[in-house]
Amino acid sequence: MKHTLLITALLILPAFSLWSQETAEKFFTSVSDQHGDVTDYKAYITITKGSEVQSGTLYYKTPNLLRIDFDEPEEQVLVVNNEQLELYIPKFRVSFKQTLKKHNSATLASMVSSQGLKLLERNYRIGYLVGPEPVPLEDGSPEMVVKLKLTWMSQTEGFRELEMSINAGDKSIRRIVGVTGSFETIQFDFEDIDTLTKIPDARFEYESPSEGNEIENFLFEPEN
Repeated sequence: MKHTLLITALLILPAFSLWSQETAEKFFTSVSDQHGDVTDYKAYITITKGSEVQSGTLYYKTPNLLRIDFDEPEEQVLVVNNEQLELYIPKFRVSFKQTLKKHNSATLASMVSSQGLKLLERNYRIGYLVGPEPVPLEDGSPEMVVKLKLTWMSQTEGFRELEMSINAGDKSIRRIVGVTGSFETIQFDFEDIDTLTKIPDARFEYESPSEGNEIENFLFEPEN
């Protein structure tokens, strides 16, 4: 699941009010432009991959600060700040730390901003999944959303397909479903979104428990 959480850090997007009846491409462009006004936000996130479900409170602050305090699994923490990603897994009392390469750090910063959405706009074909009219978020759900479908134009992208559900009432990005290159499906649900909160930098400072073990650079070797 740790690799899934890295993808989460790369994917997570601020969600906020917006609406348009234009073409899917123009609608997505307006979403991207509007995200430029979001400097920080707080939300409750649920990450589903197969039978694995993780959830917790997500904090984001531009340009490259991200933290998730999990309640499932309890006390698990994911932090991205500046040049390092850290994932603490209390079940094993292990802290995974990754020194990020320059391009990885930039990607992590941009994918939670208007720049990241512009990259998606550049690298994905964008359309309505079922048309511009609102449909239920899922079968039996009273929540109505407009669904966008993004399909990769290059196999170098992390997800071959993305489905974005935008709430028809408060106009927030409610759900993102990604299909990876190996056809794994990862779903991200956002609730209780607050884009007006001002999050202090101290929120992104984290020290794992001293009795735990540390594993450095578990994903790739850092640059010299």
